[in-house]
This record gives sequence, structure tokens and C-alpha cells, in this order.
Amino acid sequence: MSKFRTIWTTEDKYVEVIDQRKLPHEFVTIKLETYKDAEVAIKDMTVRGAPLIGATAAYGIYLAVREMLENQLDGSFLDQAFSDLRASRPTAVNLFWALDKMREALDNADDFLATAWKAAGDIVEEDVETCRMIGVHGLPLIEEIASRKQGDIVNILTHCNAGMLGCVEWGTITSPIYQAIQKGIKVHVWVDETRPRNQGSNLTAYELTRHNVPHTLIVDNAGGHLMQHGMVDMVIVGTDRTTRQGDVANKIGTYLKALAAYDNKIPFYVALPSTTLDMTINNGLTEIPIEERNQDEVRYMIGKGKNGNIEPVLICPETTPASNYGFDVTPARLVSKIITERGVCDASEEGLLSLFPEYK
Repeated sequence: MSKFRTIWTTEDKYVEVIDQRKLPHEFVTIKLETYKDAEVAIKDMTVRGAPLIGATAAYGIYLAVREMLENQLDGSFLDQAFSDLRASRPTAVNLFWALDKMREALDNADDFLATAWKAAGDIVEEDVETCRMIGVHGLPLIEEIASRKQGDIVNILTHCNAGMLGCVEWGTITSPIYQAIQKGIKVHVWVDETRPRNQGSNLTAYELTRHNVPHTLIVDNAGGHLMQHGMVDMVIVGTDRTTRQGDVANKIGTYLKALAAYDNKIPFYVALPSTTLDMTINNGLTEIPIEERNQDEVRYMIGKGKNGNIEPVLICPETTPASNYGFDVTPARLVSKIITERGVCDASEEGLLSLFPEYK
């Protein structure tokens, strides 16, 4: 797997990210120089995916500290930065975890700037290792299917994007896939387009193409049909927040994939970095806030026209309103196993505590 990251620092100690709104047609980077830049990048989905959102927020706090010191502002400026960044996306718990880690580091700091720089960098490196280990523990699940199929192709269905572009490096759902390919296992990925933002067709397909992973793009509603006809061996999805009982919030449409997998007796796995655990809540259906986004994400599709221009296209009558829920919740009973950086467990309180006893 080629070395590739989604967030990095510059020589003058600012931060750069990939503008994921431009993918797959253009590779454009954006320099973040203020915490407001980081806030906007999270809000408008320049950066996406729970781990990357957390990393961007952490560097947003570093940039706020830098602004505060350079402009001789008081501590209220930093407090405002924490508040603004916390409000940038409501569902992804990594955001709050990263900000809490930054607050904890700064509360005990003598040198604010050096501490913020190191703490943000540590969060990034921790995510890289976490995702690598998710692959280590998820690989045997793919190996088992490959063995059962006597070396034939393992067909994996994904939804949304929880690959490298949603993290820093490796990704969550893609880490087992990349590690399987490195071992010579034949893998093919069914890529859900994932409406309305098309993060499967735009991002997952781009990433798999970059790494020469065999894949096929499908419309969101094709997954059940493929499962009925024995064309899917396993489903792997990511998560933005998982409850103490194992309920999983992920991109809208994940619940329908879980239902189809359950009905067809196909394993449904959730690749879960522990930073997306929210052990303070139990019932995902009632306690996880579900983000509602701008209706124009549904009413318009963005693509590259025959003239080569990248532009939005209205796909419904101009006066038709749209609803745009960003996430849904898959109940724990529909999740076969959870894959974490510490191992694989049941989607239950007992299962999660067996790997993360510190939450007892």
C-alpha cells in the first residue's frame, strides 16, 4: 500500500488537507491557517469521516492556540474555538473525543503552543496505528471466507466511505481489505454509491482505484439483490458513533444493508476504532443525535459534465422540497461482530467491555 495521508503539516507549521469535495475528478489541497478554517472544513465536508474529523478538530485547536498567542488574545478566544469546533458536526463522536484530549493536554501545559502541536500530532499517529490494527484483527475474517471458497474471490460490500479518506491512513473498512490483498487473497468490493453525497462513488471508488483493488460501483438499492443471489460474502461498514449496547450510527442507508444481510445470513461487520465508542449512552435510536443536512445535497448531484466542467445538476422539480438525514442507527442485534483495534467482539455491552474493560 502506498504511503498516503489525508492530513499533514507544512514547513511553516500550518495544516493541509485534501478537498474531498473535488474528488474523484480533481485532487486539490487546502491550507488551514486558522481554527475557523478547520471548522469550515469540517462543516462543509472538505474533510469527512469520524477519525479525520477528529484529527482536523485537534489541529484546529492548535491553530487557535497559535492565533491566540500571535495576536495576544485572552483565554476566551480559545474557549470560543473549542465551542465552535464542538458544534461543527453533531454525530461523529471522534470530534468530541479529540477536543477533550486537546483540552486535557492544554490544562496541564506550560508551553501552550508546543503542547497543542504535539497533542494534535499524537492524535493523528494514534489513528494510523488504530486503523492498522483493525486490519490485523479483521484480516482473519476475510481469510476464513477465502479458505471456505478455496481461494475464489471474496466479495465484500461497503457503504459510504470509511477508507483512508475518512481516516488518516489505512482506513477502517479498507484496512482488512488492503492487508488481505497484501497476503495474496483475491478480493472484489461492491461499492455503494451512497446517496446523497455519493461518498462511495466519489471517495471509496477513487481510493480503491488508486490502490488497484478490484471493485464495482452499484446503486444503493442493489445491495439486497446481490445478497439474494449469493454475490456478497460479507458486509463491512464504518461507524461515527456506537453505543454501550452496540447500536451503530453510520451513513444513512446502513440500516437497510444490515437488514438485507440479516435476511440472507451474510455476516455484517462494523469496523470500529474505539474513539467512536460512546459508552455514556445505551439506546442508539433515542440517544444518538442524527444530523439533518441541507436539502440541496439531495436535490442536486455534482459531477463532471461532457464539457469537462464539475458542476451541480438539479435532479427534481425546482419547487420539490427534500429531507436529508445524514445517518441512521443499526441495532446491535443486526451486527454480526465489531472489529476494533483490540480484537473482534460481539455487538453488546459484554462484548465491548471484554475488549475495553476501562469502561466498566
